[in-house]
Amino acid sequence: MADAKAPARVSRPMLGMLYMCAACALFPVMNGIVKLLAVSYEPTQIVWFRIVVHLGLVALVFTPRMGLDLFRTHRIGLQFLSSVMMLLSTLFFFSAVKSVGVAEAIAVSFVAPLAVVLLAWPVLGERITAMRLVAVVLGFAGVLVVIRPGSSVFQWASVLLLGSALCYAGYQVIIRRLAGIDHPATSIFYSVLLGAIVMSAAMPFVWMWPKSLVDWLLLLSLGALGGFGHYCVARALTYASANLIAPLNYTQMIGSVIVGYLMFAEVPDLYTWLGTVLIIGAGLLVTLQTRRAS
Repeated sequence: MADAKAPARVSRPMLGMLYMCAACALFPVMNGIVKLLAVSYEPTQIVWFRIVVHLGLVALVFTPRMGLDLFRTHRIGLQFLSSVMMLLSTLFFFSAVKSVGVAEAIAVSFVAPLAVVLLAWPVLGERITAMRLVAVVLGFAGVLVVIRPGSSVFQWASVLLLGSALCYAGYQVIIRRLAGIDHPATSIFYSVLLGAIVMSAAMPFVWMWPKSLVDWLLLLSLGALGGFGHYCVARALTYASANLIAPLNYTQMIGSVIVGYLMFAEVPDLYTWLGTVLIIGAGLLVTLQTRRAS
């Protein structure tokens, strides 16, 4: 059987933007459910549900189409490394979101695209300009405003959020390296395979039976929301350029504020909004310069 190829790109910008907006609506809901469940369950168990359901859905959807090609990779080392980065990013984020606001958590995660700018230089050989370097500095300054080191607001969860963003940036850089080498579905499958194995090994030590049918549904929904959200992102990229849809990622802040308020009566403070403006502004600056260069 010949290796599966990536699906052909079709230029339909509006459809691509709709897919991205759908993804950005799903992720805040998933984060809110994680925060809700974290009161009663260990982060490792929540991560296990998130990853295993995701893995099962990918296998269920793509195996009938691709057969064994789904599992065929030409860069097993890179796939292993991407899986490590995804596992750490998810574990750090899920561990932290219990102790911080949903909007604050997503604001810090916005630094990931800026970290990609720095990592892409030594790893991918992508040239970093002075303007991009300024944007990175501006973005990290925004993170400092949100987490406020040295103040009573700062806590270990803030460090975990930053670690999650940096690990996710590493994951994105690795996925770029794999683009054109392995099928996207293969990369999505391997990105959660290691996490499923490691978290499954830990389950006997932390497992707690869900207390109700509602908890079962919430735990199972994590993989569905995350998996479908990532699918929407992948579909968005087949219909529109990354430069066009990347700024839409910041609309997650709107959903995060709504979810935080409705589920936990959270209202972001002035510093969170100010830091978010700096981070988003830096991200948009990088996107604008990339678009001009293209």
